[in-house]
Amino acid sequence: MITRQAAWAALAQVRDPELDEPITDLGFVRKLRVDGGAVHAQLRLPTYFCAPNFVFMMVADADEALRALPGAAEVRVELDDHFTGGEISEGVGRGFEATFPGLADGDLADLRSVFRRKAFIAAQARLCRDLLAQGWTPADLTGLRLGDLPPSPLAADYERARAAVGQPVDPDAWLLTQPDGSRVPAERVDRHLRFGNALRVSVEGNAEHCRALLAARYSDDLGGAA
Repeated sequence: MITRQAAWAALAQVRDPELDEPITDLGFVRKLRVDGGAVHAQLRLPTYFCAPNFVFMMVADADEALRALPGAAEVRVELDDHFTGGEISEGVGRGFEATFPGLADGDLADLRSVFRRKAFIAAQARLCRDLLAQGWTPADLTGLRLGDLPPSPLAADYERARAAVGQPVDPDAWLLTQPDGSRVPAERVDRHLRFGNALRVSVEGNAEHCRALLAARYSDDLGGAA
């Protein structure tokens, strides 16, 4: 037997690939029904024309997360109010190329990798911004390792983003690294932090924009997933 709480927790691990926030926090889960081993989730988006490749990844990740639940016998993830909602809802098990033959050029691995690198940079910038506000200096950050950080939600989120790009999260790992894993040279720290902060502002701004669009689109239906 699957509980609704377990199904919701599984969906909370699914992140919008571009915004790098849980779809549950963004309000993208419109309905969730659980009946024994059967789970039915309906997802919604801020606009009717959200990019199909971005959306396909999110729906596929939601489907995979629910199917991984112990006892899951029947899983259905549907996308509402989207111009390719029907195709994506039916094709998520077949893959992006099979769902959009002649339109898709390759799979989504490269695009997913780009988003993961951006999420890594934004998470690092968010953590470093907090450390600088606490009194650390850019020079201090160059010598920090993950084990030097006090536990915090920002540190945990950064470790998640590091793991997603294949970087180590052990205590001896350097804090300031590039997405490819190389350490940031001391003479480039200021520039690195400025770039990361600009990307962070862009990602967070996009997330707020999407929240506003979703609120406008579903102004009478934002009380949470039924």
